[in-house]
Amino acid sequence: MDGLQWLREGDAVTRGVALLLLAMSVASWVVIVWRLRLLLRAGAGVRRAKAAFWQAASLDAALPGMAAFDREGLALPLVRAARQDPGTQGTLAGAGDAAQRLTRVLREALDTVARRLQFGQVLLATVGSIAPFVGLLGTVWGIYHALVGLSQGGQITIERVAGPVGEALVMTAAGLAVAIPAVLAYNVFGRIAGRIEADLEGFAHDLRELLAGGGPPRG
Repeated sequence: MDGLQWLREGDAVTRGVALLLLAMSVASWVVIVWRLRLLLRAGAGVRRAKAAFWQAASLDAALPGMAAFDREGLALPLVRAARQDPGTQGTLAGAGDAAQRLTRVLREALDTVARRLQFGQVLLATVGSIAPFVGLLGTVWGIYHALVGLSQGGQITIERVAGPVGEALVMTAAGLAVAIPAVLAYNVFGRIAGRIEADLEGFAHDLRELLAGGGPPRG
């Protein structure tokens, strides 16, 4: 009996487990491909955008040069946030001195960028954590039904047990096959994203120091 035949002859639980593993695999691979593309472009883009900023003569002149490199829009939001008026006087947004308002808007911009860099990490962690247990559930359920079927068919021999039990163990293997790429991607992407976030935090700190001290010309 091949795997597809075993799946076709399975009950609702067996098919549900298989479909759930398939859905988790597809979702995790979509996130992996998307995040790989994002992070590969983001790392080099942020470094080049920072270099373009510091080589510019003014804030306004820095934006076009940064946009040419920062195609994922990670460093640009920090500069744009720093150029905006954080709020009118008489409101909490406009309270405090210029340095405090600048710190607030840069922190908000960093939080937005960090959420984008971390997008999909929860899904990868979830898939990596529960996929083996979903596969194990399919295995246990398959072994149970295999043993019930064997007990109703006369004498039980090792040959009759090995086939159905071996086919049920395929679900555990499938769960591991879904979980391992998700766990590896979670760890690797988390490390890369952490380095990019640290780079952006350093840039935000330098930008705050520059603008809080009087700032460069804007035009």
